[in-house]
Amino acid sequence: MNASTIAIVMAGLVATLSPAAAEDKPLLGIVSISATEANNVRYIAGATAAAEKAGWQVSVIDAAGSADQANSAIQNFAGRGAGAIIDMVFPYSSIGAGLAAAKDAGIPVVTWGGGLGSSVAATNGSGAPIAQPVIEKMIADLGGKGSLLALTYRTGEVCRNREVLLDEMLKASPEITVTKNEVRIPGYFEDGAQYANAWLASHPAGDGNLAIWGCWDDPAIGAIGALRQQGREDVKVYGVNGNAQAIENVQNGHMTATAWEDSYTEGRRMVEMLDEIRKAGADWTPKAAEVPAILVTKDTVANFVKQHPEALGK
Repeated sequence: MNASTIAIVMAGLVATLSPAAAEDKPLLGIVSISATEANNVRYIAGATAAAEKAGWQVSVIDAAGSADQANSAIQNFAGRGAGAIIDMVFPYSSIGAGLAAAKDAGIPVVTWGGGLGSSVAATNGSGAPIAQPVIEKMIADLGGKGSLLALTYRTGEVCRNREVLLDEMLKASPEITVTKNEVRIPGYFEDGAQYANAWLASHPAGDGNLAIWGCWDDPAIGAIGALRQQGREDVKVYGVNGNAQAIENVQNGHMTATAWEDSYTEGRRMVEMLDEIRKAGADWTPKAAEVPAILVTKDTVANFVKQHPEALGK
């Protein structure tokens, strides 16, 4: 996605249509956990492109990592008579008040990474399937033993599910010692660096196999800053989502692997389902519409970038 596309998306966060235009188009309300985070931006861009093509008016509210703000945002959209609402990452279990308001108003709610449950009509971007290839590679790279710093985030369903998968897969490698630290939104870059610095102090170079894993790319990128500052090249780093900065870090050897999530396509496909969901009404059967991730490593990144130049914003 290029800079002009991002600019259009971010402009949409604050832009409003005239009353006449609003009357002509159904409102699509998007509630984002962090509307400036790269993967969120890509999803919003895909959703916005599909919505504009289908004749929707789009409004985005940034909940800034707060479930309370997400509930308020969904209630706000319900009060405004939205035609549909997209919840980005907040688990359905934490947006009960918003879901209730939307259900009472007859408005379908779909989620990106928020899971299926309650009155949610559809989901995609589920966390665990996307993270699996990265976790598999990390455990293999460690040879089943060593020390791991896991940078987690439990407010979002995506990271919560990825952490559960990590724990499950590590059961077969009891010789891998795990330290967990939960990052904040906002603040994930800074937290990633801070936790990495503290962990590195007790894990000097030569202290066995060492790795850092972020439940998405950005905390791991923050950790890379700490590693570079200390001149540590003995620690492998793994992320998930494959944002442009992560792909660049794989290219230059600072990140070992990430899994590219095609969030633009996820946003587009979810919006393309909305008319079908609305027409079906009570007869709609909730479903997941997942888009497979692509593992990106130093061995595959050159070919990946040739096939997906958009991953670097080109």
